[in-house]
Amino acid sequence: MSSRRVVVTGMGALTPIGNNLNSYWNGLISGTSGCGNITQFDASNFKTKFACELKGFDPADHFERKEFRRYDKFSQYGIVAASEAIDDSKIIESSLNHDRIGVIWGAGIGGLETFQNEMLNFSDGDGTPRFNPFMIPKMIPDIAAGLIAMKYGFQGPNYATVSACASSSNALIDALTYIRVGYADVIVAGGSEAPVTIAGVGGFNAMHALSTRNDDPSTASRPFDKDRDGFVLGEGAGALILEEYEHAVNRDAKIYAELIGGGLSCDAYHMTAPHPDGRGAVKVMKNCLDDANINTSDVDLINMHGTSTPLGDVAESKAVKDVFQEDAYNLNINSTKSMTGHLLGAAGAVEAISCIMAIKHGVIPPTINHFNNDENIDPKLNFTFISPQKKSVNIAMSNTFGFGGHNACVIFRKLD
Repeated sequence: MSSRRVVVTGMGALTPIGNNLNSYWNGLISGTSGCGNITQFDASNFKTKFACELKGFDPADHFERKEFRRYDKFSQYGIVAASEAIDDSKIIESSLNHDRIGVIWGAGIGGLETFQNEMLNFSDGDGTPRFNPFMIPKMIPDIAAGLIAMKYGFQGPNYATVSACASSSNALIDALTYIRVGYADVIVAGGSEAPVTIAGVGGFNAMHALSTRNDDPSTASRPFDKDRDGFVLGEGAGALILEEYEHAVNRDAKIYAELIGGGLSCDAYHMTAPHPDGRGAVKVMKNCLDDANINTSDVDLINMHGTSTPLGDVAESKAVKDVFQEDAYNLNINSTKSMTGHLLGAAGAVEAISCIMAIKHGVIPPTINHFNNDENIDPKLNFTFISPQKKSVNIAMSNTFGFGGHNACVIFRKLD
């Protein structure tokens, strides 16, 4: 692998606890729950009636009416987050070679609402096929990457990564690889998702994957808690500008952190359940540590996948102990999904941003909604429960795992 280093020079976030990078970070360190009753459709007959929705997002604030009607919500979210990251990085102001700037964007589902609504309209009609001519381009998962590139004229590598909830972490790892080997100098990488729909909630309810704590939605996402009963669906986007180090230095760019490693693996076990011993999680963290060329003792923080599912949290906790051994007790662990809910294909990018901001500010966001210890999870592990913790963070790891057994892991380091 090339010795080209990769750094983060811009970030953008659109989340249930903040509609930009700074408000997202403030929501994290304030321990804010983004969960509430669903407003986007009538969920009164659903088993789960709540989700982590965006607050106060109006596409008219970002797009012309004719424009946003042609974009599914997941693309709207992606463009907004990517635009913030691009503005933050000042790569447009730098008059860079657009042939050397790419976009790699993750989405686990893509335009679910578009597909849902077109099918509902057809079923309510007389059987005559009348479909919106924008149906296909609105729903395909790769369209967000294409739209971001079109807005700015980026002509480098451009495609989507689809690996369920690991999708945007896969995008970061692909971008890391492409920059390392010299295929691009800058890549806009991240992911977006808009699954809070009739089909999304109904489908996950049918799998018994979602929490049904309808009497207290704000505490429904409770990773590692004994009484967790499933994940909370979230929506939004996260974007990172990844750039070759010398390229960034030469244009005097602001550098948040260095992306020093990425790892991938597969459980090869079950469609939706993790391996009980976290076999794939062990492998992906070891692969990532090897790629970063660091030791377990070097890691200060792990943002766990931590979805608040009965099986997943136990398996991941076991995996951390297996990989880190005694070093597991010296690091902080957290799950920001306790606040944002699970953003599916956007989760990896949004959670990577939380790791980078922890490095920048020396504060670790908490895992909120912890009430009772689970006897199957080692209570000596530091899950950063309830309150943020001030700590110098030099190296942070982020885990994301997806249906199908897809596992991805990234590691960021404070720049020397």
